[in-house]
Amino acid sequence: MNIRKNESIKIVALGGVGEFGKNMYVVEVDEDIFVLDAGFMIPENEMFGIDIVIPDFTYLTQNKERVKGIFLTHGHEDHIGALSYILRELSIPVYGTKLTLALAKAKMKEQDYKGQINFVEIHSDSKIEFQSADVSFFHTTHSIPDSVGICIHTSEGSIVYTGDFKFDQAAASNYKPEIGKMARIGEEGVLCLLSDSTEADKPGHTQSEAKVVSQVTDAFFNAPGRIIAASLASDLIRIQHIFDAAFKSRRKVAVVGKFSQSAYEIALQLGYLQVPEELMIPISEVNQYPDDEIVILLTGSQGVPIEVLQKMSKQLHKQINIKQGDTVMLTAFPIRGSEVIIFKTVDMLFRAGANVISGKGAFGTSSHGSQEELKFMINLMQPKFFIPVHGEYRLLKAHAKVASECGLTNDQIFIPEKGEVAEIKEGRIRPAGRIPSGNILIDGSGVGDVGNIVLRDRKLLSQDGILLVVVTLNKKEKSICAGPEIISRGFVYVRESEELLIEATRKVREVVEKSVLKETFDWSGIKQDMRDVLNQYLYEKTKRRPMILPIIMEV
Repeated sequence: MNIRKNESIKIVALGGVGEFGKNMYVVEVDEDIFVLDAGFMIPENEMFGIDIVIPDFTYLTQNKERVKGIFLTHGHEDHIGALSYILRELSIPVYGTKLTLALAKAKMKEQDYKGQINFVEIHSDSKIEFQSADVSFFHTTHSIPDSVGICIHTSEGSIVYTGDFKFDQAAASNYKPEIGKMARIGEEGVLCLLSDSTEADKPGHTQSEAKVVSQVTDAFFNAPGRIIAASLASDLIRIQHIFDAAFKSRRKVAVVGKFSQSAYEIALQLGYLQVPEELMIPISEVNQYPDDEIVILLTGSQGVPIEVLQKMSKQLHKQINIKQGDTVMLTAFPIRGSEVIIFKTVDMLFRAGANVISGKGAFGTSSHGSQEELKFMINLMQPKFFIPVHGEYRLLKAHAKVASECGLTNDQIFIPEKGEVAEIKEGRIRPAGRIPSGNILIDGSGVGDVGNIVLRDRKLLSQDGILLVVVTLNKKEKSICAGPEIISRGFVYVRESEELLIEATRKVREVVEKSVLKETFDWSGIKQDMRDVLNQYLYEKTKRRPMILPIIMEV
């Protein structure tokens, strides 16, 4: 291991704190910069039209010569989804386990990335040496195999980043945590621990997957007809449960849709899912078997399974539709912000004749550790300093409280804000300024070209609509040649608001005629006068403020 004396150690979160998703952390050891994860976030409701949100990585582009690489903990999109956008600006290696890199490549291809990347495959026993520090890894338990924690070894002790984790004593071989290795890392000395806070407000232990296996298997034996199991494609542990339960209950499994780039298909090809060949049948052969011998597996990313279930419930799906006696199993926790859509979908499925098993009491166990597991990680690592990550601020505070219950003092705990630099120096951890941080909004092929002003306009359009006011002027004769014509979209129904629009047109004509008679006038002044008079009149009559776009043409 590298034993060079390190002079400067800094840690900063570019995302993943004060929010869910967008996980990305920067560790600076002397002149070297190590990037831990690079994920995206599902846009919030007020981000109209935005596809995904990624961290602002300006600091990395400003210091691209110092960045040694991006180190990935696992293959979920909130940890790998920003890679293609960052690697368009930085030429650096990406380190990850076999499955994680395969998923990252698929995601980058989906995002239309065409560059060459130096992917470096690692495993839990890999050790990578750099000038300032060495990097090693350890297996963790999560809902996807090949998940690792990352350990950056400095002369002052290790900086440990857990990634997403929980401790499950009954975990299958692909998911077992390396508790012994974690204990050894702790014994050798941990300078700072960055730990997952997703379930930091939940007391006790997270329910074991063994309990979920039992619940799923019972449901498969008791379902009277077909089973339609919907899961996120990246929730591989739940998909494995579905295959296992189908095998035990002697049901055949058919997969709906094309998933050549999905986590499910990639894991299947790489051997991370154990599926007997005789278990699978094409979707076209479903009707050749009795209903109580069939499982239909529906996977996808984000809201895809829910959209497909809605089509099935409306009898609009090309391959499979819901019928009386079906059992629909929603096997994943809803994505934050999608709860209303899921409740609506469940209602539609019941109306179509299905029995729906969903909610936290049904096959619901988190893939993140609760408070007792968080305490166990802290006690294994015995860190000198502690930084809670992965979660909204309330969860970071809850995790800080858990750390204090383990004996850490307030001086040892640092709750970060995005972009806030935590410097470890002279036996203390303290704020040391800020670096650029925030959101980069991805809308279609546009990266960062949609900002707050555009979002504000989209919000206004969604609330009160738009009015286009078209006037044609003869500047030489100072007269109106055509118009004014008012076009309404999303404001009022024209046929039922003729009087309102006629009066609005009259007021615009008065403003324009008055303005053009002046000795000097300009288009921008006339446009502003049109906006002012319409804003006042329309608000008095409707209590709405549509966006008003005056258009003046000259002949």
